[in-house]
Amino acid sequence: MQEDFLHYIWKHKKFDASSLETTEKETISLVSVGQHNLNSGPDFFNAQLKIDNQLWAGNVEIHVKSSDWFLHNHETDAHYDTVILHVVWEHDSEVFRKDNTAIPVLELKEIVSKQAMEHYKKLFSKGQKWINCEADFADVADFKIKNWLERLYFERLERKSNAIDLLLKNSKNDWEAVLFKMLAKNFGLKVNGEAFLSMANAIDFSVVRKIQSNRTALEALFFGQSHLLEKPVEHGYFQELSNTYSFLSTKFKLSNKDVVPVQFFRLRPPNFPTIRLAHLASFYNEYQNSFSKIMETNTIEAFYEMFALSTSSFWESHYTFSKASKPSKKILTHAFVDLLLINTIIPLKFSYAKYQGKEIDDTIIQLIQQVPSEKNSIIEKFNSLKKVSENALQSQGLLQLKNNYCDYNKCLQCVIGSSLLHK
Repeated sequence: MQEDFLHYIWKHKKFDASSLETTEKETISLVSVGQHNLNSGPDFFNAQLKIDNQLWAGNVEIHVKSSDWFLHNHETDAHYDTVILHVVWEHDSEVFRKDNTAIPVLELKEIVSKQAMEHYKKLFSKGQKWINCEADFADVADFKIKNWLERLYFERLERKSNAIDLLLKNSKNDWEAVLFKMLAKNFGLKVNGEAFLSMANAIDFSVVRKIQSNRTALEALFFGQSHLLEKPVEHGYFQELSNTYSFLSTKFKLSNKDVVPVQFFRLRPPNFPTIRLAHLASFYNEYQNSFSKIMETNTIEAFYEMFALSTSSFWESHYTFSKASKPSKKILTHAFVDLLLINTIIPLKFSYAKYQGKEIDDTIIQLIQQVPSEKNSIIEKFNSLKKVSENALQSQGLLQLKNNYCDYNKCLQCVIGSSLLHK
């Protein structure tokens, strides 16, 4: 038995409320179950009920067993002095207020709706299941799923916003510096994301500002800080980068001792860190006020155009410094830009609007819905149960659902789980 289920039972009155009695055989008449409290303190605030025709107003606390009151140390917490009813699945111990008056107890074990219990047991039945509700997921109404996924998407944005707040604090409220660090991390993708972020953290963004009109200097800065200029290569371009980095390192007192080395292993050549850093240098060479540009842009086509970047000529015939390859234009794909929108640009827009006290939810929704759905094992599995992911808002919502609700059996806090219990 889960305490969350008892909250659900009480909140939705999934019991026969016509003949309620306390464990001491006092009659209970419900006026209001109260307001569900999801923070610390009693579980339901401002409930109203009559006990033997005496009207009480106060809070309700819910436990699986009465003795959980002591397990949770409520007897020492003044916030629980206002509890007027202790609702439990099983009554196994009397509970007293500080003035030694007993708190009335309602035991649910024998009065809960059989239908609610059947739905609960089905939802939480043991077995090899990917998610608890997989057998009934397809039966949930489309509009409920879509509305829930939108809420989950903004819940995910809030979590990302917390990480951005920390970056902003560490960057002394410089939004351009925050953008640089986030872009760097996401240019590195999954394999080199942390390495690229450590590279960005090792560079004061004022250095980027001072040299960004010179693409070669930017490349030297990024490659040098990433330990990619430490093994000599017989090529004029490499020598130029090496000499430029040596000059920059002395001038700006640069250090890369804490920068994580990049990885090439098991990466396709277009995703090699050399190519990604070259593209990052091209972006900062192209856009002098990149943060303002990104904040003003709100269509996916405009972002595709913004990131239609070419590398310097050396990288058109190389993937690494040491080996030439067949000449080809190295461009950022739309799929790559989609990842930048999902993981960097839209979270940054959301956080900046919060920082300014503005409401841009509709703008965020319009932009994220233009981005195609992500493709991974979680999204594919949900779509096999029911086709629910058509754009990135929905795929991001599904990731939030699986990783923060399904995996922790939080079905009773989920709109989908609650709707199945309500059937």
